[in-house]
Amino acid sequence: MSTIYQKRGGFMKLIGKLKTKASNEIKSSNTYDVVEISGLNPTWKDVMAVYAAKTSFDPDNPQEVASMDESKKELLKTVFWDMNIISSSTSSKTVSVPTETVDANGNITVTYTSVTKTYLYITVSHKTPSEMATTYGFNSQQNEILSELLSDEFADLWSSVLYGISGGSKKIISVAVMQVGNSGGQPYWSWYGFGTRVEWCACFVSWCANECGYIDAGIIPKFASCDVGMTWFKDHSRWQSNTYTPREGDIIFFDWDSDGYANHVGIVEKVENGKVHTIEGNSGDACKKLEYNSGDSRILGYGVPAY
Repeated sequence: MSTIYQKRGGFMKLIGKLKTKASNEIKSSNTYDVVEISGLNPTWKDVMAVYAAKTSFDPDNPQEVASMDESKKELLKTVFWDMNIISSSTSSKTVSVPTETVDANGNITVTYTSVTKTYLYITVSHKTPSEMATTYGFNSQQNEILSELLSDEFADLWSSVLYGISGGSKKIISVAVMQVGNSGGQPYWSWYGFGTRVEWCACFVSWCANECGYIDAGIIPKFASCDVGMTWFKDHSRWQSNTYTPREGDIIFFDWDSDGYANHVGIVEKVENGKVHTIEGNSGDACKKLEYNSGDSRILGYGVPAY
């Protein structure tokens, strides 16, 4: 099936246009400072897999999907809007905005300023690929292809097709696992640019992301302050509260002081039997594997990278 997706550029341009349209129609009709999305942004892998199964194995009009023409663009748009429903509302609230500064000794200081902002809340609901298979009346061959495209076997392919990177969420986990047992924060804080040791949990996450190419790809930010990282995910509509069930590769933020501010961060390795397994830097000044109950009150929320 990989030959179906060998041409990434055309797909990504169209996907970008659809993604922009999905929010711009709402944004253009509202005045706002911050956008927050409840529910996840469209899962492009699911959209593309349904599109491929529907189009390539249509019993009446099968078409290859390695290329894109106007009729196929319309088909992809139809699949996208059939799978995604978007609604919105607005409200104003006063929030504390973090600003990160670094002194000559490499010490990080985070100051907070109270600002009143207008929030645009966008609610996104999705139909799953299996729901779409039922909606479209997929035959046995289409269902088989859809299942194949969504299997773990094709995770690297989707990362390459959609984002131009390989490894997906598994890649950052592989990088992080190799760091377990390392102590003292090197090379993480020095790679970030600090001349002396700093609290380095965020530097660790950023370093792992950089090793995978995710910072350059705009999937995970480079951040040394947990609150700055959390704000980035919120501003990019990739934030989920602690009631969300995380997935491998999500970025987990903690609030040890129960004050609404993030003061520790790590990487979700997996979720099993109600436990969130993590890999964290600067846990007792070392990289460690840890676990928490799903919904633990110390978990502030999750950044959900668009792998």
